[in-house]
Amino acid sequence: MKAGVDLVETAATSAVAPHERTDYWGELIQSCHRRRVGYVFPRRSDFQGRVALRRTDNYQIVGWQADAVTYYRTAGHVREDADEDYRLMLPTTGHVTIWQDDQHVPMPPGIGALVTIDQPFAFTQVDGTEGLTITIPKGEIDHRLGSAAPPSPLVDLTSGLGRVVADLATGLIAERDTLTHRQFNAVSERLVELLCMHIVGDHPTEQSHLTDVESRVRHYIHTNAHNPELTPAAVARALGWSLRQVQLALQHGGTTPRELIKEERLRLAHARLQNPAYRHWTIATLAAGLGFNSANSFSTAFRRRFGATPRDIRRS
Repeated sequence: MKAGVDLVETAATSAVAPHERTDYWGELIQSCHRRRVGYVFPRRSDFQGRVALRRTDNYQIVGWQADAVTYYRTAGHVREDADEDYRLMLPTTGHVTIWQDDQHVPMPPGIGALVTIDQPFAFTQVDGTEGLTITIPKGEIDHRLGSAAPPSPLVDLTSGLGRVVADLATGLIAERDTLTHRQFNAVSERLVELLCMHIVGDHPTEQSHLTDVESRVRHYIHTNAHNPELTPAAVARALGWSLRQVQLALQHGGTTPRELIKEERLRLAHARLQNPAYRHWTIATLAAGLGFNSANSFSTAFRRRFGATPRDIRRS
């Protein structure tokens, strides 16, 4: 997504004549997701649907209610209009079925699915279905899950930490027009972090000790990323483990201490570039303060991570 984007919209098929509503809805869905999507309606008379959307530079959430429809992306759609971002799809009323990777996945209310539209899929819903779709940048999921990604896209969001994730999502769409740009991104980021924690925690091959070590290491690095002297060895010393233990724990989560420190510093830099309190800091000073060797290496890593330069984010 582009730096500086902040959009709040609502739309409904009631705005057009009954015979125009299916075409209007198909165009509306493509506009929301900014990607080519095919659609099939079991009936084309007096289709009813409405959407509410909030989009920023990092995240997007769409709340929807609609009659029966099937959406799909073919191999041709994917080749012509690629999109690596993940979608967390959460029906709250009605019934949904997803087909992807030769899997037929029914989704009752409360069961979410973390999917990508960068491969062919189909999504079918019945009349009166309501739900949420959250667009999450690929890097936000991959660096947290790594090799711990589950074999099934389904995520139980009916209880425990999953319920907390679902409540955050419904709160986010409900307050879409009252949250500031930074607040919306902060809540979305926390939602993704908790979602991945929930997925990893339910993974059948997890090792409880390594998971505990990984959780504590991630928390320590997250809260100390501002320290330019933070190193993998310093993390291990502070937590009372060997460097090898820390490396093994993060390997279990699909990353390394050095990569995680870099990731958290880049995220902190992104936040500081948007924070007026750091407006007087030059980009070189900000980079040095977070332990980067040079402004050039910082800018290169930042652009690779966020798809925009530090200067772009500051201007936005």
